[in-house]
Amino acid sequence: MTLRRTLVDTGPLRSSPAFRRLWIGRALSGFGSQMTLVAVMVQVWRMTGSTAWTGAVGLAQAIPLVALGLFAGSLVDRVDRRKVYLLATSGEAAFSLLLALQGFVGHLPAAGVLGLVALQSCCVACAGPASRTFVSHLLPKPQLAAGLALERIAFQGAMLIGPALGGVIAGGLGVGACYLVDAVTFLAALHGAFGLPPMGAGDEAVRPGLRGVRDGLAFLARTPVVRGALLTDLAATVLSMPISLFPVINAERFGGNPRTLGLFLTAIAVGGVTASVFSGTFTRLPRPGLTMLCGSAAWGAALTLFGMAPGAWAGLAFLVVAGAADTVAVVSRTTVVQTHTPRELLGRVSAAEQIVGQAGPDIGNMRGGLVAEATSGPAALVSGGLLCLAAVLLLASTTPALRNPTQTSPSPPPAEQPAT
Repeated sequence: MTLRRTLVDTGPLRSSPAFRRLWIGRALSGFGSQMTLVAVMVQVWRMTGSTAWTGAVGLAQAIPLVALGLFAGSLVDRVDRRKVYLLATSGEAAFSLLLALQGFVGHLPAAGVLGLVALQSCCVACAGPASRTFVSHLLPKPQLAAGLALERIAFQGAMLIGPALGGVIAGGLGVGACYLVDAVTFLAALHGAFGLPPMGAGDEAVRPGLRGVRDGLAFLARTPVVRGALLTDLAATVLSMPISLFPVINAERFGGNPRTLGLFLTAIAVGGVTASVFSGTFTRLPRPGLTMLCGSAAWGAALTLFGMAPGAWAGLAFLVVAGAADTVAVVSRTTVVQTHTPRELLGRVSAAEQIVGQAGPDIGNMRGGLVAEATSGPAALVSGGLLCLAAVLLLASTTPALRNPTQTSPSPPPAEQPAT
């Protein structure tokens, strides 16, 4: 394989100006969001000193995604997806401003901070399913995996810089400054979205409310390859997500300095960016399902070794490996989902993927915090990594469609006409 074929394919940025503008805007917005993630963890940890409370940050984000995600996906399949994204992203920016205000004033209790995080997550529940449909609208199918890899490199690039800078700013100017930067970066996301063409759903009629949600769930139930992809990611994140454990590991290995807290997320991002830069090594493979399974297993193994690492810097090295494995798994999973989902169902399936991809880690962070509260941070990491490995092996053995490159998606059933 030549060096050129191992590097990330930048063809989508050259061939689609709309995708290029969207990519730049979302990359800048992701930078601010990663700063906010560190700021919330620092603020809640300072207020409470409890891993259960830092784990509750994930719960505050997860509940709205789970409760609203599928209904938001049904809405996205019925209206202009661009308009949904613009309105929801504006809401996210508004709640970032409120977080900044309380960060500067400093009188809001920890529960109030989590309340604002939960309200912002309601907007994410709507913006996420809409934005996940954009790549397949803007790019031809042969460029889909390359476009998803570019989105991943933007996300990991934000993780590489955002958490480290967020830790420095939180330790110097305070958490309010981190939240304010996040609010400003949403302007870039809005600018990128304004240049998109109208994005209606597919040609099939979509039933409203619960009936539309049931249609999406029925598609997942009868499509093993998509269902297996989502279950694999859910197993990896719920069982082994480590972020809520970073404050206690930072206290044990780095003395609790907030400037070093950002190094944990940065280490994951270094691995993610490296894997993204060389994404040609796996986006061109003919079996994205099998690639996803290998990436998920490597994630669990790396986190197990992180928990067992004798020194701080050795632990960070294992986090680099975990970040690379995560990127391989996420890009491959999204490729599987989007290539096997009809356009008229893409909003609902993307909502389910968002619940798995975002709420799963949030629930996993809560699980990790509770286990660490009862045992220790390293024990929570090692047990979670081993459970992840076991779950991935079980899904690989029981879902042959993930290993079969010739698997095709079933056609959706004829849509029923909405009741009058």
